[in-house]
Amino acid sequence: MPLSHLPFYSTFILSTLGLAFHRTHLISALLCLESMMLSMYIALSTSPIENQTPSSTLMPVLMLAFSACEAGTGLAMLVASTRTHGSDHLHNFNLLQC
Repeated sequence: MPLSHLPFYSTFILSTLGLAFHRTHLISALLCLESMMLSMYIALSTSPIENQTPSSTLMPVLMLAFSACEAGTGLAMLVASTRTHGSDHLHNFNLLQC
């Protein structure tokens, strides 16, 4: 593993650990997901520069589009859950209740 890949891997792993261990609020889970997507976007954007290959700009743009859709859906879920349950604490949500 080249030393230049260490920040991307460490950012992704720290975001995954944050998502796994800090599950108190929905907004913190959404922020961890966004930081995972950001690290993947930066890694995809810089890999053609490191490999000195012709740039394929489609993959980072698709990743950015999916990240924007994920953020919009997450914020819509946050607003809906705050309106129905009164807070964004994840322990208040029960998938077995309708």
